[in-house]
Amino acid sequence: MFHSVLYFLIFALFLLGGKAQAQLTMHPMATVGYTYQNQNFGELGGKLLFLKKDEMLYRIGASALIGSVKGKISVIPKLQTDVLFNFSKGHSVKQPHYFVLGAEATNKFFSPKLGISAFGLIELSGGYAFPWNNQTLNGKTLKGVNFNCTFNIPLVVFFGKKS
Repeated sequence: MFHSVLYFLIFALFLLGGKAQAQLTMHPMATVGYTYQNQNFGELGGKLLFLKKDEMLYRIGASALIGSVKGKISVIPKLQTDVLFNFSKGHSVKQPHYFVLGAEATNKFFSPKLGISAFGLIELSGGYAFPWNNQTLNGKTLKGVNFNCTFNIPLVVFFGKKS
């Protein structure tokens, strides 16, 4: 498990490392969503959004997948990193969709993902999960195609911007 978290963090740093010299702004967000991974899960967590311009955004986050597996309530911690691309340079308000490329890792599986996001707030994505060393959750293997529907709520809406 330690190696999987280490590899994931190295991947996240690799994604953000290329832009570390640039002046990035950071925006915290709360995350609420639904995940299907051979089982239905609710998702609750937080993300940090990093951006310099609207054409490319970077996100890292942590959340919990909460669901009932074989009659038992289960909670799975999840780490994730994403890059959001908008190919309409300078027109992000007229074309508010982003293409999402990312990865997520839990203590049960690793999953690369692709998706689409509206304003970076509502996201639909899918991927394929690969279990770590045949890990199971209450006897169920969490591998194969997955689907996510996520709502990202910018916390600046509730707490205002610091001066």
